[in-house]
Amino acid sequence: MSKKILKNSLHQLHSFRAYSKFTEDDVRSALGSVCRKFAESELMPIASKLDKECQFPASQIQKLGSLGAMGILVPSDYGGAGLDTAALSIAVQEISRGCGGTSAIVNIHNALYADLISRFGSNDQKEKYLPNFVNGTHIGGFALSESASGSDAAGLQTTATATSCGFILNGTKAWVTNAKEAKAIIVFAVTNPQKRHRGISAFIVDIPSEGLVIGKNEDKLGIRASSTCDIVLQDTPVTRDNLLGEEGQGFKIAMSGLDCARIGIAAQAVGIAQAALDCATKYAYQRKAFGNPLLNFQAVQHRIARMATQLEAAKLMALSAAKARDCNPFCTKEASMAKLMASEAATFVTHNCIQILGGMGYVSDMPAERHYRDARITEIYGGVSDIQLTVIAEHVVRNYGFSKK
Repeated sequence: MSKKILKNSLHQLHSFRAYSKFTEDDVRSALGSVCRKFAESELMPIASKLDKECQFPASQIQKLGSLGAMGILVPSDYGGAGLDTAALSIAVQEISRGCGGTSAIVNIHNALYADLISRFGSNDQKEKYLPNFVNGTHIGGFALSESASGSDAAGLQTTATATSCGFILNGTKAWVTNAKEAKAIIVFAVTNPQKRHRGISAFIVDIPSEGLVIGKNEDKLGIRASSTCDIVLQDTPVTRDNLLGEEGQGFKIAMSGLDCARIGIAAQAVGIAQAALDCATKYAYQRKAFGNPLLNFQAVQHRIARMATQLEAAKLMALSAAKARDCNPFCTKEASMAKLMASEAATFVTHNCIQILGGMGYVSDMPAERHYRDARITEIYGGVSDIQLTVIAEHVVRNYGFSKK
């Protein structure tokens, strides 16, 4: 598939939806095909190298930008593909089959940068911070977590002090994906400490900026093609024009973005699990023991059956959550359920992939161990599984009319 055809395919999907002869399933099938072929041709051949060298896939991100995959939720007026959350879920899933680290870059950029500016930004902010970010030229980031407030997103210590010109930011942000490559980042800071979560605001901060220091790239277990750094803000000035949304609206903006990101993480987990199932099944077909292919042994067949069943359930939940968000941008329960189910399925599938490969699953000559390492983060970032369980329980109990005592 030529680059020109790839580019046209994704950007035209939005316009295809206007014609009755193209159903939603047709659009998603075409999108999945485009991203699958990109992953197979552009990512799979280099995924191991990206992982071992912690190398950012700059060329591939630029190509994904020209393809339309870096602005899937952004309207075409600002250079985006103008598609929906279900489309983002499918794109991330297929990219994850090729490289888990690259899919992390794509998901965070789409869900926690481009979409937030698209939905909450002013016209001037959209004009400045979207076009070059959705075409693959620039990358955006999201800075919410801190060392003392990871799961407790309302307990931020970073402050934004109002001045005559805007705000002065002070604090340290942790676990910022894409920080090393980002040209702009959405930073959440406390503007009114008395109001707790209602006193948090969001700011678009240019990189570089005065007083902003990017820390070292963390040496991670998996998704090593993506950078993860601390960001230190020391009297960093931000104009009032760079306040995203209204003052005090930051927590709402962050939670809305995390719903989308969690659905993307579920899709990422599905893609990684699919790659692991592909690897295990192919190996079991080719590898012989006692004169027979491993696939002839019932124990291996049962492992593959359980892997495929959990993968299918996770895939359906991820797509269901994406469709729910397309009906309501605040779909916290569905997003948490999808992330919980898919991330645990990914860990299960990648673990069993290694078991089927045996010793070959434990060495880097085969991708099984990389899939396992990449899968582990899906149970952690975007909110650990324990937090997802708490969130789900709160929503279920609330549906019965009960509340916490």
